[in-house]
Amino acid sequence: MTRRSLTRGEHIVIATHNKGKLREVTALLAPHGIETVSAGELNLPEPDETEDSFAGNATIKAMAAARASGLPALADDSGFSVAALDGAPGVRTADWATQPDGSRDYADAMRKVMDAAQEFEDRTAWFTCALVLAWPDGHVEAFEGRATGQWVWPPRGGNGFGYDPMFQPQHGGETFGEMDPARKHAISHRAAAFALLASACLPAA
Repeated sequence: MTRRSLTRGEHIVIATHNKGKLREVTALLAPHGIETVSAGELNLPEPDETEDSFAGNATIKAMAAARASGLPALADDSGFSVAALDGAPGVRTADWATQPDGSRDYADAMRKVMDAAQEFEDRTAWFTCALVLAWPDGHVEAFEGRATGQWVWPPRGGNGFGYDPMFQPQHGGETFGEMDPARKHAISHRAAAFALLASACLPAA
């Protein structure tokens, strides 16, 4: 299938209501001259994520936003995985943080991971990011990146979001939660997926 690309100045929807994720994706897109609006700003509903893969759930979100808005849409589905837990939380990353009232508490989610994994010697962990760019006619482009390291306890740092404070990437002493955002953007799972997206679908920065 022929690749499809965006052009400088084109408007797209970032298919997320997560403000932390929106900040990161918008910052990555800015040098390419892509104009963005979020699904939250357009009051688009959040579709049910019913797939068992990051790419599958990202496709659901991107297609829903593209069809509802009539614009190309970019969706991210990402998650935190722990080797000792057979890859959990994985695609259920947000579910581990969901509270009875529907809110999300990632401090609670990180403690759940620690409680479940602390008895195992292997502390290998990774973040996965799937990025899907979809058009209203159903065309999609999908890319996936990963950042590997280890989980740590207690969590460290107040930057980033989600499970960032308990993830220490390879070849570094800081957690994602301790890193300056620019440094995290350079080595993260989202950056790895975005590099593939940029080379295939975006105008030169």
